[in-house]
Amino acid sequence: MTKRDYYKILGVSKNAGEEEIKKAYRKLALQYHPDRNPGNQEAEEKFKEASEAYEVLRDPEKRDLYDRFGHEGLRGTGFSGFTGFEDIFESFGDIFEDMFGFGAFGDRRKARYEPVQGADLRYDLSIPLRDAAFGKEESIEVEKYVHCETCRSTGVEPGNQPQTCSYCGGRGQVVRTQGFFTMSTTCPKCRGTGTIITHPCKKCHGKGKIKSKKILAVKIPGGVESGMRLRLKGEGEEGERGGPAGDLYVFIHVEPDQFFERDGSTILCEIPITFSRAALGAEIEVPTLYGQEKVQIHAGTQTGETFTIKGAGMPSLHQGRGKGDQVVRVIVRTPARLTKRQEELFRELARLEGEKEKKDDKPFKSFWSKGH
Repeated sequence: MTKRDYYKILGVSKNAGEEEIKKAYRKLALQYHPDRNPGNQEAEEKFKEASEAYEVLRDPEKRDLYDRFGHEGLRGTGFSGFTGFEDIFESFGDIFEDMFGFGAFGDRRKARYEPVQGADLRYDLSIPLRDAAFGKEESIEVEKYVHCETCRSTGVEPGNQPQTCSYCGGRGQVVRTQGFFTMSTTCPKCRGTGTIITHPCKKCHGKGKIKSKKILAVKIPGGVESGMRLRLKGEGEEGERGGPAGDLYVFIHVEPDQFFERDGSTILCEIPITFSRAALGAEIEVPTLYGQEKVQIHAGTQTGETFTIKGAGMPSLHQGRGKGDQVVRVIVRTPARLTKRQEELFRELARLEGEKEKKDDKPFKSFWSKGH
């Protein structure tokens, strides 16, 4: 069956903004909502059609593919429409709650006793550049909520039992009727649990969880960069009602180094050398992340010249790609204080340079003769 144009379905132009698209969908969703049109197959199909159009046009990437290639362009995204109302309500739950002022899922909501995965946690770890180069195992201390062993996560003081909520009768939901709709909302008294704790656990104060500190070992691979994150599976907050624990994400921050500067896998540095070494050439020792490296400086080296030490950079995180290089920038250092003998030699050098300039002064005369 040929699909209709998404923009025509929602009744908006191709230049419509996010809010205009959302407003158009809300209007159609209210008109064709299945609870308002029980047994009306045509209304159900239009509800699904409008939801599919909104799902595509609200997503910038899907919308761009659709604008460029039509329905065919969406095949590679894995989206082929909604299979049922549950998928729609799950995707756009916030819209329906905004429309009706309370939950619009009725008995479609997940059961309150369904396992829930624990929250993920974040830890920021700062490391020196050398640790980023070689990698290491770092111990970190993480504070998180864990299940209370005293009450076994029930939140109830041992020897007592939670009481059935009198407001919802233990259902955890309160049924309300508004116009054509019969809907249920979370009980405001028990917050969906169906029970009230009259004797909270003294250790966790009825929360069922307590804060605890844990020491974890983090293996930092060589070559990591600032902004990268390491995932420690199952080291986040513990889940609810038997649900799995969340994960811990360790975000890496590589500290600036006093001598080395990093540019991807390349290491940069500056090396000061004396005037005489720059003029005559010399063999100098250059610090690298892996030790001292002897490098030959050619005669007549100028400030700002660079040379490369192959394989002295950062290792690659991808196996088989080896290491980057180290680029060294030369800074010719002019002596600020001279001994008497040094001063004599420099004056002699200046005299010889002056004589040479007199012989080679034609370029200078030519330059100034142009009115500079």
